[in-house]
Amino acid sequence: MRAGSLDRVIQFQQRSTGLDLYGTPIDVWTPFATKMRAQKLENATDNRESDRGDTTDSIITFRMHWIDGVTLDNRLSFEGQAFKITRLKEIGRRVGLDVVCERVGP
Repeated sequence: MRAGSLDRVIQFQQRSTGLDLYGTPIDVWTPFATKMRAQKLENATDNRESDRGDTTDSIITFRMHWIDGVTLDNRLSFEGQAFKITRLKEIGRRVGLDVVCERVGP
């Protein structure tokens, strides 16, 4: 993996609990790895039928250097959009990481 190909900046976020104005616990996403350099490998759309009808999901694959602590419970932020991590693939022996994710929300 060449450093020159890592031309995108992503951020990993983890779920934590916060309080709203009324003191009710809510889920919030806090960053735990910021300004991570990555290479955008694939950008695809997937048309499928689900419970909410026909949907189009944006699926992106990023390749980056290895980082400890990334799980499927985390999410990824790229260009102001949130992405749910659907698959993690280790490259070599903790040399790199392929992160497959799909866009969250509209």
